[in-house]
Amino acid sequence: MTTAPSSTATPAQPARPLTRNDYKTLSLSALGGALEFYDFIIFVFFATVVGKLFFPAEMPEWLRLMQTFGIFAAGYLARPLGGIIMAHFGDLLGRKKMFTLSIFMMAVPTLIMGLLPTYAQIGMWAPILLLLMRVIQGAAIGGEVPGAWVFVSEHVPARHIGYACGTLTCGLTAGILLGSLVATAINSIYTPVEVADYAWRIPFLLGGVFGLFSVYLRRWLHETPVFAELQQRKALAEEVPLRAVLRDHRGAIAISMLLTWLLSAGVIVVILMTPTVLQTVYHFSPTTALQANSLAIVFLSLGCIGAGVLADRFGAGRVFVFGSGLLLVTFWTFYHSLYAHPEWLFPLYALSGLLVGTIGAVPYVMVNAFPAVVRFSGLSFSYNLAYAIFGGLTPMIVTLLLKESPMGPAYYVAIICGIGMVIGGYLWKKGR
Repeated sequence: MTTAPSSTATPAQPARPLTRNDYKTLSLSALGGALEFYDFIIFVFFATVVGKLFFPAEMPEWLRLMQTFGIFAAGYLARPLGGIIMAHFGDLLGRKKMFTLSIFMMAVPTLIMGLLPTYAQIGMWAPILLLLMRVIQGAAIGGEVPGAWVFVSEHVPARHIGYACGTLTCGLTAGILLGSLVATAINSIYTPVEVADYAWRIPFLLGGVFGLFSVYLRRWLHETPVFAELQQRKALAEEVPLRAVLRDHRGAIAISMLLTWLLSAGVIVVILMTPTVLQTVYHFSPTTALQANSLAIVFLSLGCIGAGVLADRFGAGRVFVFGSGLLLVTFWTFYHSLYAHPEWLFPLYALSGLLVGTIGAVPYVMVNAFPAVVRFSGLSFSYNLAYAIFGGLTPMIVTLLLKESPMGPAYYVAIICGIGMVIGGYLWKKGR
Protein backbone atom coordinates (compact mmCIF):
# COMPACT_ATOMS: atom_id res chain seq x y z
CA MET A 1 0.00 0.00 0.00
CA THR A 2 1.36 3.39 -0.95
CA THR A 3 2.59 5.54 1.89
CA ALA A 4 1.68 9.18 1.57
CA PRO A 5 4.45 11.77 1.42
CA SER A 6 4.66 13.91 4.51
CA SER A 7 3.44 16.98 2.64
CA THR A 8 0.08 15.33 1.99
CA ALA A 9 -0.31 13.22 5.11
CA THR A 10 -3.16 13.69 7.52
CA PRO A 11 -2.44 16.63 9.83
CA ALA A 12 -1.69 15.33 13.32
CA GLN A 13 -4.69 14.98 15.59
CA PRO A 14 -4.16 15.63 19.30
CA ALA A 15 -4.21 12.56 21.56
CA ARG A 16 -7.42 13.45 23.39
CA PRO A 17 -10.54 11.61 24.49
CA LEU A 18 -13.80 11.89 22.56
CA THR A 19 -15.70 15.07 23.46
CA ARG A 20 -19.39 15.94 23.51
CA ASN A 21 -18.96 17.56 20.08
CA ASP A 22 -17.42 14.34 18.73
CA TYR A 23 -20.39 12.32 19.97
CA LYS A 24 -22.79 14.88 18.46
CA THR A 25 -21.00 14.64 15.12
CA LEU A 26 -21.10 10.83 15.21
CA SER A 27 -24.77 10.75 16.22
CA LEU A 28 -25.94 13.19 13.54
CA SER A 29 -23.81 11.47 10.90
CA ALA A 30 -25.04 7.98 11.81
CA LEU A 31 -28.67 9.16 11.95
CA GLY A 32 -28.39 10.80 8.55
CA GLY A 33 -26.70 7.70 7.14
CA ALA A 34 -29.46 5.46 8.49
CA LEU A 35 -32.20 7.59 6.95
CA GLU A 36 -30.35 7.87 3.65
CA PHE A 37 -29.82 4.11 3.46
CA TYR A 38 -33.50 3.63 4.31
CA ASP A 39 -34.40 5.87 1.36
CA PHE A 40 -32.14 3.86 -0.95
CA ILE A 41 -33.32 0.41 0.16
CA ILE A 42 -37.08 0.95 0.70
CA PHE A 43 -37.70 0.53 -3.05
CA VAL A 44 -36.82 -3.17 -2.95
CA PHE A 45 -39.42 -3.93 -0.25
CA PHE A 46 -42.19 -2.62 -2.52
CA ALA A 47 -40.77 -3.76 -5.86
CA THR A 48 -43.70 -6.07 -6.66
CA VAL A 49 -46.35 -3.38 -6.04
CA VAL A 50 -44.36 -0.69 -7.85
CA GLY A 51 -43.87 -3.01 -10.82
CA LYS A 52 -47.62 -3.53 -11.20
CA LEU A 53 -48.35 0.20 -10.95
CA PHE A 54 -45.55 1.59 -13.15
CA PHE A 55 -45.60 -0.89 -16.07
CA PRO A 56 -48.39 -2.01 -18.44
CA ALA A 57 -50.90 -4.43 -16.92
CA GLU A 58 -50.61 -6.77 -19.92
CA MET A 59 -46.84 -7.15 -19.48
CA PRO A 60 -45.79 -10.68 -18.37
CA GLU A 61 -45.05 -10.91 -14.63
CA TRP A 62 -41.43 -12.03 -15.12
CA LEU A 63 -40.72 -9.14 -17.50
CA ARG A 64 -42.38 -6.63 -15.17
CA LEU A 65 -40.28 -7.83 -12.23
CA MET A 66 -37.13 -7.83 -14.34
CA GLN A 67 -37.72 -4.22 -15.41
CA THR A 68 -38.60 -3.18 -11.85
CA PHE A 69 -35.41 -4.71 -10.43
CA GLY A 70 -33.55 -3.21 -13.40
CA ILE A 71 -34.64 0.22 -12.16
CA PHE A 72 -33.48 -0.78 -8.68
CA ALA A 73 -30.11 -1.89 -10.12
CA ALA A 74 -29.76 1.43 -11.97
CA GLY A 75 -29.20 3.00 -8.58
CA TYR A 76 -26.14 0.80 -8.09
CA LEU A 77 -24.81 1.55 -11.57
CA ALA A 78 -25.05 5.30 -10.90
CA ARG A 79 -23.00 4.99 -7.70
CA PRO A 80 -19.47 5.16 -9.18
CA LEU A 81 -20.08 8.27 -11.29
CA GLY A 82 -21.94 10.11 -8.52
CA GLY A 83 -19.35 9.09 -5.95
CA ILE A 84 -16.39 10.15 -8.09
CA ILE A 85 -17.89 13.56 -8.93
CA MET A 86 -18.91 14.32 -5.35
CA ALA A 87 -15.57 13.11 -4.00
CA HIS A 88 -13.73 15.36 -6.47
CA PHE A 89 -15.46 18.43 -5.07
CA GLY A 90 -15.21 17.05 -1.53
CA ASP A 91 -11.41 17.07 -1.85
CA LEU A 92 -11.39 20.57 -3.34
CA LEU A 93 -14.31 22.44 -1.71
CA GLY A 94 -14.86 20.66 1.58
CA ARG A 95 -16.29 17.50 3.14
CA LYS A 96 -19.30 19.14 4.78
CA LYS A 97 -20.71 20.63 1.55
CA MET A 98 -20.79 17.25 -0.19
CA PHE A 99 -21.93 15.47 2.98
CA THR A 100 -25.00 17.73 3.09
CA LEU A 101 -25.59 17.65 -0.67
CA SER A 102 -25.64 13.84 -0.76
CA ILE A 103 -28.52 13.52 1.71
CA PHE A 104 -30.45 16.31 -0.08
CA MET A 105 -30.01 14.42 -3.39
CA MET A 106 -31.42 11.32 -1.71
CA ALA A 107 -34.33 12.92 0.15
CA VAL A 108 -35.85 14.87 -2.75
CA PRO A 109 -36.09 11.94 -5.25
CA THR A 110 -37.51 9.71 -2.49
CA LEU A 111 -40.20 12.29 -1.77
CA ILE A 112 -40.96 12.65 -5.50
CA MET A 113 -41.20 8.84 -5.90
CA GLY A 114 -43.95 8.87 -3.27
CA LEU A 115 -45.86 11.44 -5.34
CA LEU A 116 -45.32 10.07 -8.86
CA PRO A 117 -48.37 9.34 -11.03
CA THR A 118 -48.65 5.71 -12.17
CA TYR A 119 -48.63 4.11 -15.64
CA ALA A 120 -52.43 4.24 -15.75
CA GLN A 121 -52.22 8.03 -15.38
CA ILE A 122 -49.28 9.13 -17.56
CA GLY A 123 -48.22 6.02 -19.51
CA MET A 124 -44.53 5.40 -20.24
CA TRP A 125 -43.51 8.62 -18.48
CA ALA A 126 -44.16 6.84 -15.19
CA PRO A 127 -41.32 4.28 -15.42
CA ILE A 128 -39.04 6.88 -17.06
CA LEU A 129 -39.48 9.31 -14.15
CA LEU A 130 -39.06 6.43 -11.67
CA LEU A 131 -35.78 5.47 -13.36
CA LEU A 132 -34.56 9.09 -13.26
CA MET A 133 -35.27 9.36 -9.53
CA ARG A 134 -33.49 6.05 -8.93
CA VAL A 135 -30.39 7.21 -10.83
CA ILE A 136 -30.23 10.40 -8.73
CA GLN A 137 -30.57 8.26 -5.57
CA GLY A 138 -27.68 6.08 -6.74
CA ALA A 139 -25.47 9.09 -7.36
CA ALA A 140 -26.33 10.36 -3.86
CA ILE A 141 -25.51 7.10 -2.06
CA GLY A 142 -22.27 6.91 -4.01
CA GLY A 143 -21.18 10.14 -2.35
CA GLU A 144 -22.80 9.57 1.05
CA VAL A 145 -21.11 6.39 2.24
CA PRO A 146 -17.44 7.25 1.51
CA GLY A 147 -18.11 10.89 2.38
CA ALA A 148 -19.55 9.93 5.76
CA TRP A 149 -16.57 7.70 6.59
CA VAL A 150 -14.13 10.46 5.67
CA PHE A 151 -16.15 13.08 7.55
CA VAL A 152 -16.31 11.22 10.88
CA SER A 153 -12.74 9.90 10.69
CA GLU A 154 -11.36 13.41 10.21
CA HIS A 155 -13.30 14.76 13.19
CA VAL A 156 -12.05 12.35 15.87
CA PRO A 157 -8.56 11.65 17.26
CA ALA A 158 -6.60 9.05 15.29
CA ARG A 159 -6.91 6.43 18.05
CA HIS A 160 -10.73 6.55 17.76
CA ILE A 161 -11.06 6.34 13.94
CA GLY A 162 -12.15 2.69 14.10
CA TYR A 163 -14.89 3.46 16.61
CA ALA A 164 -16.09 6.44 14.54
CA CYS A 165 -16.23 4.47 11.28
CA GLY A 166 -17.82 1.47 13.00
CA THR A 167 -20.52 3.67 14.51
CA LEU A 168 -21.25 5.26 11.15
CA THR A 169 -21.44 1.81 9.49
CA CYS A 170 -23.80 0.73 12.27
CA GLY A 171 -26.05 3.64 11.27
CA LEU A 172 -26.04 2.53 7.62
CA THR A 173 -27.02 -1.03 8.50
CA ALA A 174 -29.72 0.29 10.86
CA GLY A 175 -31.23 1.97 7.80
CA ILE A 176 -31.78 -1.49 6.26
CA LEU A 177 -33.52 -2.64 9.45
CA LEU A 178 -35.68 0.49 9.47
CA GLY A 179 -36.76 -0.21 5.89
CA SER A 180 -37.66 -3.79 6.77
CA LEU A 181 -39.67 -2.73 9.84
CA VAL A 182 -41.57 0.00 7.97
CA ALA A 183 -42.39 -2.40 5.11
CA THR A 184 -43.62 -4.99 7.62
CA ALA A 185 -45.76 -2.38 9.38
CA ILE A 186 -47.34 -1.12 6.15
CA ASN A 187 -48.20 -4.65 5.03
CA SER A 188 -49.63 -5.45 8.48
CA ILE A 189 -51.75 -2.30 8.88
CA TYR A 190 -53.14 -2.10 5.33
CA THR A 191 -54.79 -4.70 3.12
CA PRO A 192 -53.12 -5.66 -0.19
CA VAL A 193 -55.72 -3.57 -2.04
CA GLU A 194 -55.00 -0.52 0.15
CA VAL A 195 -51.24 -0.97 -0.29
CA ALA A 196 -51.62 -1.03 -4.08
CA ASP A 197 -54.06 1.88 -4.00
CA TYR A 198 -52.15 4.39 -1.85
CA ALA A 199 -50.30 2.92 1.16
CA TRP A 200 -47.16 2.02 -0.85
CA ARG A 201 -46.50 5.77 -1.09
CA ILE A 202 -46.26 6.23 2.70
CA PRO A 203 -42.70 4.79 3.17
CA PHE A 204 -41.37 6.99 0.35
CA LEU A 205 -43.05 10.13 1.72
CA LEU A 206 -41.74 9.36 5.21
CA GLY A 207 -38.24 8.83 3.82
CA GLY A 208 -38.33 12.12 1.94
CA VAL A 209 -39.54 14.12 4.95
CA PHE A 210 -37.04 12.50 7.33
CA GLY A 211 -34.28 13.02 4.77
CA LEU A 212 -35.01 16.74 4.50
CA PHE A 213 -35.01 16.90 8.30
CA SER A 214 -31.53 15.31 8.23
CA VAL A 215 -30.39 18.00 5.78
CA TYR A 216 -31.47 20.56 8.37
CA LEU A 217 -29.66 18.70 11.17
CA ARG A 218 -26.44 18.55 9.18
CA ARG A 219 -26.35 22.35 9.15
CA TRP A 220 -25.08 22.06 12.73
CA LEU A 221 -22.05 20.01 11.72
CA HIS A 222 -18.70 21.70 11.14
CA GLU A 223 -16.07 21.19 8.45
CA THR A 224 -13.51 18.57 9.44
CA PRO A 225 -10.37 19.89 11.22
CA VAL A 226 -8.22 17.94 8.75
CA PHE A 227 -9.71 19.64 5.66
CA ALA A 228 -9.76 23.04 7.39
CA GLU A 229 -6.03 22.72 8.10
CA LEU A 230 -5.28 21.65 4.51
CA GLN A 231 -7.22 24.68 3.33
CA GLN A 232 -5.41 27.02 5.71
CA ARG A 233 -1.99 25.69 4.66
CA LYS A 234 -3.06 25.93 0.98
CA ALA A 235 -2.17 22.25 0.67
CA LEU A 236 -5.24 21.15 -1.31
CA ALA A 237 -4.76 19.06 -4.45
CA GLU A 238 -3.15 21.01 -7.29
CA GLU A 239 -4.39 18.57 -9.93
CA VAL A 240 -7.49 16.43 -10.42
CA PRO A 241 -7.51 14.33 -7.20
CA LEU A 242 -8.53 11.12 -8.98
CA ARG A 243 -5.56 11.39 -11.33
CA ALA A 244 -3.20 11.48 -8.35
CA VAL A 245 -5.01 8.51 -6.80
CA LEU A 246 -4.70 6.39 -9.95
CA ARG A 247 -1.04 7.31 -10.41
CA ASP A 248 0.29 7.15 -6.85
CA HIS A 249 -1.98 4.90 -4.79
CA ARG A 250 -2.69 1.75 -6.78
CA GLY A 251 -1.85 -0.52 -3.85
CA ALA A 252 -4.34 1.33 -1.66
CA ILE A 253 -6.97 1.00 -4.41
CA ALA A 254 -6.43 -2.78 -4.64
CA ILE A 255 -6.71 -3.33 -0.87
CA SER A 256 -9.77 -1.06 -0.66
CA MET A 257 -11.57 -2.81 -3.53
CA LEU A 258 -10.94 -6.27 -2.05
CA LEU A 259 -12.23 -5.11 1.34
CA THR A 260 -15.31 -3.64 -0.38
CA TRP A 261 -15.89 -7.09 -1.91
CA LEU A 262 -15.84 -8.53 1.62
CA LEU A 263 -18.24 -5.82 2.81
CA SER A 264 -20.68 -6.15 -0.10
CA ALA A 265 -20.71 -9.97 0.04
CA GLY A 266 -21.42 -9.95 3.76
CA VAL A 267 -24.36 -7.56 3.44
CA ILE A 268 -25.81 -8.92 0.18
CA VAL A 269 -25.53 -12.67 0.87
CA VAL A 270 -25.94 -12.93 4.64
CA ILE A 271 -28.43 -10.10 5.16
CA LEU A 272 -30.30 -9.37 1.91
CA MET A 273 -30.42 -12.74 0.09
CA THR A 274 -30.63 -15.26 2.94
CA PRO A 275 -34.28 -14.50 3.92
CA THR A 276 -35.41 -15.43 0.40
CA VAL A 277 -33.25 -18.59 0.45
CA LEU A 278 -34.70 -19.56 3.84
CA GLN A 279 -38.20 -19.39 2.35
CA THR A 280 -37.64 -20.90 -1.09
CA VAL A 281 -35.00 -23.56 -0.40
CA TYR A 282 -35.38 -24.38 3.30
CA HIS A 283 -39.17 -23.74 3.48
CA PHE A 284 -39.29 -21.45 6.50
CA SER A 285 -42.36 -19.19 6.68
CA PRO A 286 -41.90 -15.58 5.51
CA THR A 287 -42.64 -14.34 9.05
CA THR A 288 -40.00 -16.59 10.63
CA ALA A 289 -37.40 -15.74 7.98
CA LEU A 290 -37.93 -11.99 8.35
CA GLN A 291 -37.91 -12.13 12.15
CA ALA A 292 -34.60 -14.00 12.09
CA ASN A 293 -33.28 -11.52 9.54
CA SER A 294 -34.24 -8.53 11.71
CA LEU A 295 -32.40 -10.11 14.65
CA ALA A 296 -29.33 -10.65 12.45
CA ILE A 297 -29.36 -6.98 11.37
CA VAL A 298 -29.50 -5.84 15.02
CA PHE A 299 -26.44 -7.96 15.80
CA LEU A 300 -24.75 -6.76 12.59
CA SER A 301 -25.13 -3.16 13.77
CA LEU A 302 -23.59 -4.01 17.14
CA GLY A 303 -20.83 -6.00 15.44
CA CYS A 304 -19.85 -3.00 13.30
CA ILE A 305 -19.17 -0.89 16.39
CA GLY A 306 -17.33 -3.77 18.06
CA ALA A 307 -15.10 -4.33 15.02
CA GLY A 308 -14.23 -0.63 14.90
CA VAL A 309 -13.29 -0.57 18.58
CA LEU A 310 -11.16 -3.73 18.18
CA ALA A 311 -9.42 -2.23 15.13
CA ASP A 312 -8.45 0.80 17.24
CA ARG A 313 -7.14 -1.47 19.99
CA PHE A 314 -5.48 -4.35 18.12
CA GLY A 315 -5.28 -3.28 14.46
CA ALA A 316 -7.57 -4.11 11.54
CA GLY A 317 -5.41 -7.05 10.44
CA ARG A 318 -6.24 -9.13 13.51
CA VAL A 319 -9.93 -8.18 13.24
CA PHE A 320 -10.13 -9.48 9.66
CA VAL A 321 -8.19 -12.69 10.39
CA PHE A 322 -10.31 -13.73 13.36
CA GLY A 323 -13.59 -12.14 12.24
CA SER A 324 -13.47 -13.68 8.75
CA GLY A 325 -12.42 -17.06 10.12
CA LEU A 326 -15.24 -17.15 12.67
CA LEU A 327 -17.78 -15.97 10.06
CA LEU A 328 -16.69 -18.77 7.72
CA VAL A 329 -17.24 -21.43 10.40
CA THR A 330 -20.49 -19.94 11.74
CA PHE A 331 -22.20 -19.30 8.40
CA TRP A 332 -21.16 -22.72 7.09
CA THR A 333 -22.63 -24.35 10.23
CA PHE A 334 -25.75 -22.18 9.88
CA TYR A 335 -26.57 -23.43 6.37
CA HIS A 336 -25.37 -26.98 7.02
CA SER A 337 -27.67 -27.40 10.06
CA LEU A 338 -30.89 -25.82 8.74
CA TYR A 339 -32.50 -29.11 7.63
CA ALA A 340 -31.50 -31.15 10.69
CA HIS A 341 -31.78 -28.40 13.32
CA PRO A 342 -34.26 -25.69 12.25
CA GLU A 343 -34.41 -24.59 15.91
CA TRP A 344 -30.84 -23.26 15.53
CA LEU A 345 -32.05 -20.68 12.97
CA PHE A 346 -32.28 -17.68 15.32
CA PRO A 347 -29.08 -18.12 17.38
CA LEU A 348 -26.88 -19.03 14.40
CA TYR A 349 -28.30 -16.28 12.18
CA ALA A 350 -27.80 -13.74 15.00
CA LEU A 351 -24.19 -14.91 15.47
CA SER A 352 -23.60 -14.74 11.69
CA GLY A 353 -24.94 -11.17 11.69
CA LEU A 354 -22.65 -10.24 14.57
CA LEU A 355 -19.62 -11.61 12.69
CA VAL A 356 -20.59 -9.88 9.45
CA GLY A 357 -20.06 -6.81 11.63
CA THR A 358 -16.35 -7.43 10.92
CA ILE A 359 -17.02 -5.09 7.96
CA GLY A 360 -17.05 -2.25 10.51
CA ALA A 361 -13.24 -2.33 10.29
CA VAL A 362 -13.25 -1.88 6.48
CA PRO A 363 -13.52 1.94 6.47
CA TYR A 364 -10.81 2.11 9.17
CA VAL A 365 -8.36 0.65 6.65
CA MET A 366 -9.66 2.67 3.72
CA VAL A 367 -9.51 6.12 5.34
CA ASN A 368 -5.94 5.38 6.47
CA ALA A 369 -4.94 4.08 3.04
CA PHE A 370 -5.06 7.47 1.31
CA PRO A 371 -3.51 10.82 2.29
CA ALA A 372 -5.94 13.53 3.35
CA VAL A 373 -5.46 15.63 0.22
CA VAL A 374 -7.02 12.91 -2.02
CA ARG A 375 -8.71 10.74 0.63
CA PHE A 376 -12.31 11.32 -0.43
CA SER A 377 -11.53 10.62 -4.10
CA GLY A 378 -9.41 7.53 -3.37
CA LEU A 379 -11.92 5.98 -1.00
CA SER A 380 -14.93 6.84 -3.16
CA PHE A 381 -13.40 5.51 -6.38
CA SER A 382 -12.31 2.23 -4.80
CA TYR A 383 -15.51 1.64 -2.84
CA ASN A 384 -18.04 2.56 -5.53
CA LEU A 385 -16.28 0.82 -8.41
CA ALA A 386 -15.89 -2.38 -6.39
CA TYR A 387 -19.49 -2.22 -5.13
CA ALA A 388 -20.81 -1.73 -8.68
CA ILE A 389 -18.87 -4.79 -9.87
CA PHE A 390 -19.25 -7.17 -6.93
CA GLY A 391 -22.67 -5.89 -5.88
CA GLY A 392 -23.94 -6.81 -9.34
CA LEU A 393 -22.10 -10.13 -9.71
CA THR A 394 -22.67 -11.55 -6.21
CA PRO A 395 -26.44 -12.28 -6.53
CA MET A 396 -25.92 -13.96 -9.91
CA ILE A 397 -23.02 -16.11 -8.68
CA VAL A 398 -24.88 -17.16 -5.53
CA THR A 399 -27.98 -18.02 -7.60
CA LEU A 400 -25.88 -20.23 -9.88
CA LEU A 401 -24.29 -21.92 -6.84
CA LEU A 402 -27.77 -22.55 -5.39
CA LYS A 403 -28.66 -24.52 -8.53
CA GLU A 404 -25.86 -26.92 -7.65
CA SER A 405 -26.38 -27.06 -3.89
CA PRO A 406 -28.54 -25.50 -1.14
CA MET A 407 -25.19 -24.67 0.49
CA GLY A 408 -24.44 -22.22 -2.35
CA PRO A 409 -24.49 -19.03 -0.22
CA ALA A 410 -22.19 -20.69 2.35
CA TYR A 411 -19.71 -21.63 -0.41
CA TYR A 412 -19.57 -18.05 -1.64
CA VAL A 413 -19.19 -16.55 1.83
CA ALA A 414 -16.45 -19.10 2.61
CA ILE A 415 -14.45 -17.94 -0.43
CA ILE A 416 -14.87 -14.28 0.53
CA CYS A 417 -13.90 -15.02 4.13
CA GLY A 418 -10.75 -16.69 2.83
CA ILE A 419 -9.90 -13.49 0.98
CA GLY A 420 -10.65 -11.51 4.16
CA MET A 421 -8.25 -13.68 6.16
CA VAL A 422 -5.49 -13.24 3.55
CA ILE A 423 -5.93 -9.45 3.54
CA GLY A 424 -6.03 -9.50 7.34
CA GLY A 425 -2.78 -11.46 7.45
CA TYR A 426 -1.15 -8.94 5.12
CA LEU A 427 -2.30 -5.99 7.24
CA TRP A 428 -1.27 -7.75 10.46
CA LYS A 429 2.22 -8.33 9.06
CA LYS A 430 2.41 -4.62 8.15
CA GLY A 431 1.40 -3.64 11.68
CA ARG A 432 -2.02 -2.35 10.63
